Amino acid sequence: MAEADFWSDRKQAEDTTRQASQLKDTIQPWSELKQQVDDAQELYQMASEEADDTSLAEIEQEMAGFFTRLDDLELRNLLNEEDDQKDAIVELNSGAGGTEAADWTEMLMRLYTRWFERSGFESKILDLQPGDEAGIKSATIEVTGLYAYGYLKAEAGVHRLVRISPFDANKRRHTSFASMFVFPEVDEIPDLELRDEDLQFDTFRAGGAGGQHVNKTSSAVRLTHLPTKITVQCQNERSQFKNKSMALKVLTARVYQHFKNEEDKRLEVVESTKKSIDFGSQIRSYVFHPYKMVKDHRTSHETGNVQAVMDGDIDAFIKAYLIHGR
Repeated sequence: MAEADFWSDRKQAEDTTRQASQLKDTIQPWSELKQQVDDAQELYQMASEEADDTSLAEIEQEMAGFFTRLDDLELRNLLNEEDDQKDAIVELNSGAGGTEAADWTEMLMRLYTRWFERSGFESKILDLQPGDEAGIKSATIEVTGLYAYGYLKAEAGVHRLVRISPFDANKRRHTSFASMFVFPEVDEIPDLELRDEDLQFDTFRAGGAGGQHVNKTSSAVRLTHLPTKITVQCQNERSQFKNKSMALKVLTARVYQHFKNEEDKRLEVVESTKKSIDFGSQIRSYVFHPYKMVKDHRTSHETGNVQAVMDGDIDAFIKAYLIHGR
């Protein structure tokens, strides 16, 4: 990076700079943790020699935080696949259950939005399709931050809700489903160019909330990659140009994942998470009635604190999945 001609190839220079930044973000927390241990050892020795019980208690309290940070870093060490450090594209879709499923999908979006905030990730809604009566039919969200994809890939699959329906006048128990797919965000696809002749570009009027401009102009965009038949759409921006840019970003991520699956011969594994959004295909169940429990069917990790989970406290589920997959 110190060479005079480093910026002669701008793209390569930007890639190198990004990789250097990622390495720094990986190494620096371990260096800080080691320094914390060294400092604590010195303070402990001094406090022991002076029989300073107050200082010893403070050191013990500080080391409790150390083990929490160590646990977090050890979890990050599990994220060592090629795309784990990348930003993510998240897609939520309602499944079997009609209005119930649409409401459940909106609840899931709230859950993950809370988790993004807790984890220090930035998020932006690229596309949102409201339900006919309540909730949402689908949502596409861009999540930015180091290891966003690595963590969120643990959440891909079908999520099942069991509760007393707020939409049922007879207060009967209902089961609803929603799916979550996660793709790594990429700037380009190695060895593949998204050619204009391979893309079908359509515009249409956006539906739902958004003001008169959104509803009266054809600002919404639908892009189809003809060779793979992968289709995405975006309508959240007022500008057709911005919507097209966002749609192309999502399409690139999805096409990249498609070809990566074929290249790695892991298509069967990934497709197993894309089962029908219905009974028997869920990765996790959220039970509100007749008892309260959230259980992951892949790892058997469970908790009775349903409200905490719905407020975004899902780190234990992600950790269990990553450890289970080692």
